[in-house]
Amino acid sequence: MTLRILMSLIIAASLGGVSACSAEHHTEEASQSQAETASQPLGVTGSTATGTVVETMNAGKYTYVLIDANGTEIWAAATRFDVAVGDTLVVPLEMPMQDFYSESLDRTFPVVYFTSQIQHQGQASTPAMPPGHPQVGDAMASSHETANEVVAVEAADGGVTVGQIWSETADLAGTSVTVRGQVVKFNGGILGTNWVHLQDGTGSASDGTHDLTVTTSADVSVGDVITVTGTLVTDQDFGAGYTYKVLLQNAELVAD
Repeated sequence: MTLRILMSLIIAASLGGVSACSAEHHTEEASQSQAETASQPLGVTGSTATGTVVETMNAGKYTYVLIDANGTEIWAAATRFDVAVGDTLVVPLEMPMQDFYSESLDRTFPVVYFTSQIQHQGQASTPAMPPGHPQVGDAMASSHETANEVVAVEAADGGVTVGQIWSETADLAGTSVTVRGQVVKFNGGILGTNWVHLQDGTGSASDGTHDLTVTTSADVSVGDVITVTGTLVTDQDFGAGYTYKVLLQNAELVAD
């Protein structure tokens, strides 16, 4: 009996020690979590910042704002919207640009966030930046909507179809490629070039192989049927999530 009592006391003492260690471990984790939370600037939560506008200016089609997020000053820019000093804004902390120089403002910003949209606190968001392409400060430009219908376009003499470009990418990468298609989308003046989406009725919409992105200095309109020659490049990454598995680069218009 005495042995059983002694063993029970030993086990109880051991469990008590484990419980104490466990409690101490959780206390340390909680303290660490609280410290990490405390180290984050007030007004900055995850990928957004909420603050009061202390300075604002317009440049071309865009509005720049400096907000004070409880002592943390943040510059941001978005498509032009109505704002005044003293307004409270919610700013997505997207695409930070270090030492960004704005030609239109003749000013360098140590860091400025070019965001897809900025919200007045409790109100609807500002107009979004043009989707689907790299968006960098004053280089951003308006986009045109996709054409409603795409006609079947015959391949150019000596050229390939959009579907072939996707299916034969490995063989065509790095070579000069000629393709004819209908312009279904146009974005002008982004990163110093125009971005055109071509379709010719080939490929598959289910996996995106029906559409080819082309960069060119030529000005074209949605609905135009054009023939272009350019260099086919692959796996292009422009940052901020804008990547292109296939891109026809520096293309020039070819007379039919």
